[in-house]
Amino acid sequence: MQALIGTGVALVTPFKSDFSVDVETLKSIVHFSIENGIEYLVVMGTTAENATLSAEEKELVIATVVETNDGRLPLVLGVGGNNTMEVVAELQTRDLSAFDAILSVSPYYNKPTQEGIYQHFKVIAEASPIPVILYNVPGRTSSNMLPSTVLRLANDFTNIVGIKEAAGDLVQAMKIIQHKPKDFLVISGDDMIALPMVLAGGAGVISVIGQGFPKEFSEMIRLGLNKKVDAAFEIQYKIADSIDMIFEQGNPAGIKEVFKFLGIAENVVRLPLVSVDDSLSKRIYDFVKKF
Repeated sequence: MQALIGTGVALVTPFKSDFSVDVETLKSIVHFSIENGIEYLVVMGTTAENATLSAEEKELVIATVVETNDGRLPLVLGVGGNNTMEVVAELQTRDLSAFDAILSVSPYYNKPTQEGIYQHFKVIAEASPIPVILYNVPGRTSSNMLPSTVLRLANDFTNIVGIKEAAGDLVQAMKIIQHKPKDFLVISGDDMIALPMVLAGGAGVISVIGQGFPKEFSEMIRLGLNKKVDAAFEIQYKIADSIDMIFEQGNPAGIKEVFKFLGIAENVVRLPLVSVDDSLSKRIYDFVKKF
């Protein structure tokens, strides 16, 4: 899975003022990412507001990204949930030929034990026709997939090829990196600690801010992978304030506000999410203007 080393971006779903999917703007965002150095694209992640998309809208978004990408970059598709058999059914019925891997979130709401998490991903690994990237994001799932569980899955299933680690805990990520199989990818799910994780031996990042500043952020990660530490941290500190801001009032409201000031997309999100307030909007505008 060398193609998934570097910077992937978790694509937003842009909406028109009537809350319908803005297909043309989605195409522009895909082109913008590709033309500015991103290594791969992630479709139907949390940032896509997939929880509020209908089945038909999800198909529209997926088809639009696949067509617009036109084979230029590797694609990863979010296929996860807290109903194991429903995830399996999707894997068995969906055409995954355009995708290099699936990104599957640890089950949320149910709060399974570590054994339950292991058994969930065991079934998914056995059902998936393409490689699986685990996704640990305890801030959203309410349960943390521990390094011992990750390493057990990584060693037991050859098609579980990596993890998007978004616990915000660099020490936890380092424990996985220290003991993982050689080719297993530890991918940061936190933009702020993506560079430190890469320098510790991680494979890159699946980023939100990276689609707002793709040229700079992807270059930072490449510099980190090549151990050019000073140059990488120069970019990190240039971008850092924007990372804090885009998550301050929820994702993807923050990154959509960046897109608004870049002239790429309007900031329209679906309930229960709302757009950022005027104070944060001004701060984001000031950052984008000076960047």
